[in-house]
Amino acid sequence: MLINGKPAKVPEKASIVTLPDESQPARTRIIFGSCFHRWGLGNVQQADTIRSRQPAALVFYGDIAGQDKGKHRGLARGDYIMRDSFSAWRKLASSFPVYATWDDHDYLDNDLAGLPAGYMPEDRLRTWEVFRNSWVNPSYGFGDERRGVFLRTRIGPCDVIMLDTRFFREKGNFLGADQMKWLEEQLLDCKGPFILLSSGTMWSDYVTNGKDSWGVWDPQGRERILGFIEKNRIPGVLLLSGDRHGARGFKIPRPSGFRFYEFEPASLGGRSGPEVTNPAWKDVQLFGYSLIYAFGEFTIDATLKDPEVTFRLIREDGKILEQIDLKRSQRTPPAVGM
Repeated sequence: MLINGKPAKVPEKASIVTLPDESQPARTRIIFGSCFHRWGLGNVQQADTIRSRQPAALVFYGDIAGQDKGKHRGLARGDYIMRDSFSAWRKLASSFPVYATWDDHDYLDNDLAGLPAGYMPEDRLRTWEVFRNSWVNPSYGFGDERRGVFLRTRIGPCDVIMLDTRFFREKGNFLGADQMKWLEEQLLDCKGPFILLSSGTMWSDYVTNGKDSWGVWDPQGRERILGFIEKNRIPGVLLLSGDRHGARGFKIPRPSGFRFYEFEPASLGGRSGPEVTNPAWKDVQLFGYSLIYAFGEFTIDATLKDPEVTFRLIREDGKILEQIDLKRSQRTPPAVGM
């Protein structure tokens, strides 16, 4: 550990947290989700259950601690001071590596993105500075004046790509041209058996007709990403999403016959939200829950000839509500014409 280029003195009682060796096939557990808000940050039972699962890392992508502070930088910092006042959160953050990106409530306010009316460029830059100073990610966006909070990392054998669906968004351009190009480069470069690809808002359009999501803002961009994965037969891509309170899972059918799997445990804060089930979704929905505290978990077994991933939706008391087992071969798009 270096501070200003010099080795830091580690206190005797400090917790030393290390990631699995990514160079070796391994069995790795990753816990993920969104929409903690204050209720989830202070939920001791849920935090204790997460700790009992002993994950390699925690992946959170939106509505974690910030709560609609708009252009008020001092109040936004206050949200993170409140976050750190919860013993439940302190235990989590001191036990495992935490990777975080934002959604609307962390960004500026509900459903806001890009540079909304009434805001100046410096307002969102201040929000970005507060976020960057409140998390410990390996990188933040481009690392230059373009900013953003997207990142790519490796957790054991698993590649993790976390997108920024707020900072660059314009109508018809969800990620911005540069982030889209970056994403395609990263997808081609991934070497792990599975790729976790997170979006702050939902990939699919089933819930509230895609409100504030890809289907309303940039269906062409979503098609470009999914089509790129299929064209290049990039294996093991699992879609993560949030924003719409509740816990849901969907299959996203493609003209090729392939189906992407989307996991949306936006239930870390136990909040109510839009409908979680609908008879019209019976052929595509995997599960749906509302008004529960629950988190998502992936267990990746890369030691097998055909690596497997097991998804679990786990309630705050440790009860496993859903379990889905998938093989890498099943998550590999078919060759054209097959």
